[in-house]
Amino acid sequence: MFGLSELALILIVIVVLLGAKKLPELARSAGKAARILKSETKALKKEDEDGQGRSGQDQGPESAASGRRVVTGTIVERNEPPARP
Repeated sequence: MFGLSELALILIVIVVLLGAKKLPELARSAGKAARILKSETKALKKEDEDGQGRSGQDQGPESAASGRRVVTGTIVERNEPPARP
């Protein structure tokens, strides 16, 4: 794929374009983004594991304990003007 010399050339170009002062900030932002992505992935996996074995129906107190709730309201099409009381 990439050799060592190509990788070094790419890093040199990045340093020249962004400047050495911006690199730590860029690395910090990338680290925060990776941390957030990792935590969200774990949360989705946990939610998926908790939901296995259940049918799609409401499970009563169990679903209330999991933080899920039903929200009632009116569906409004995008092109319709808002209803005024």
